[in-house]
Parts: sequence; C-alpha cells; structure tokens
Amino acid sequence: MDIKLTSKKILEKEFKKNFKGYNVEEVDSFLDEIIQDYETFEKVVAQLREENKQLKEEIDNTPKRQPVASATGTTNFDILKRLSNLEKHVFGSKLFE
Repeated sequence: MDIKLTSKKILEKEFKKNFKGYNVEEVDSFLDEIIQDYETFEKVVAQLREENKQLKEEIDNTPKRQPVASATGTTNFDILKRLSNLEKHVFGSKLFE
C-alpha cells in the first residue's frame, strides 16, 4: 500500500495552461487545501505507526499469561457439583417438580 502523492509533489505539480482552461487561482487554492490535508494525513499516519510500534513492543515485552490454577485444586467439575448442591439446598424440591 504505497502512497503516490506527497504534499511536496502536489505543491510542485504544474498544469498546462489552455485558452479555455480552468481558473488558475481556483486550482491553486484547491491544491493548497489538498496540501494541508496531506500534511495532516502524513502526521496522523506517522503518529499511528509510532503508536502501533509501541503497542507491538509492549505486547512482545509482556509476559505470557499462564492459566491460573486454583490454590485449592478445584476444577470446573467441582464447582458445578457445588453449585448443584447449593441450588438443591436453596430451592429444595421445587427444582425437581
């Protein structure tokens, strides 16, 4: 993805003049606006590239997370069993009607 135009190329671009051509002042004014936008775009792209670089470095320098093992050694099965027992205790026989 290459950017073909720069603000400098736009500024230095010369058009052939024709007897029935466009108003030179209007074209120049419009090109000035385009140049300002390109300068803004170049700054934004540079900032985003720098931010992207920093974020990639941050990811690379962050230790990989390991799954957290419970200190009590409980598993999902144990948790589900305890939850089931709790539901039976709270709701009693209403659950099974």
